[in-house]
Amino acid sequence: MFDTRVFQHVLLAGPIVKFVLLLLILFSVVSWAIIFLKYRLFKGIDRGQGEFVKAFAEGKNLASLFDLSEKSEKTPISQVFRAGYLELMRIQRGRGAGAPVVSGAIPLDNVERAMRKSANEEIALMETYLPFLATTGSATPFIGLFGTVWGIMNAFSGIATTGSATLATVAPGIAEALIATAAGLAAAIPSVIAYNYFVNRVRTVATRIDSFSIEFVNFLERNVDKV
Repeated sequence: MFDTRVFQHVLLAGPIVKFVLLLLILFSVVSWAIIFLKYRLFKGIDRGQGEFVKAFAEGKNLASLFDLSEKSEKTPISQVFRAGYLELMRIQRGRGAGAPVVSGAIPLDNVERAMRKSANEEIALMETYLPFLATTGSATPFIGLFGTVWGIMNAFSGIATTGSATLATVAPGIAEALIATAAGLAAAIPSVIAYNYFVNRVRTVATRIDSFSIEFVNFLERNVDKV
């Protein structure tokens, strides 16, 4: 019964309120699509990242890790590793095959910069569309409030026209107006929660990338004569 009444109020609302509701529905649909995509993204990152970090901790050689990064699910850490490894191979080729390896001969600064660049790209990729969630969370309550204010103005205008201020006259117009506020909050609340959650996930992954980069550079320094 409640849902039917809400639907009836929407149908009876004025064109401005209907436009506001349509806009809020659009915000909500896009936000939920982003939430679903980000959830799948981070779930895949957790699954693939654990496998790659475990292989690195087991001491597999760099070539095997590179092959694993190509075959397994792409994750930020595996992509950062690939960037560092490819830069290392470019240095090796530039140094020439068969050249003597001297401790400290490999410019690890180049590898670090390549990994940092890749890390920034991966973080930017994870942050894609998150600003839309923030915008939805901050803007839709005010959009809904605008629809409510407009609807109340129309309700009072109707009272002035009919000259009647009974509850039966006022209530339908107020109900139509308040639906816009409810719709704005319905769009904003999930978006704010999801935005904060995903921002925290990005920070967590970024911290893990930093830790892995440090471990990888340390590995190269310890094994510079074996690379």
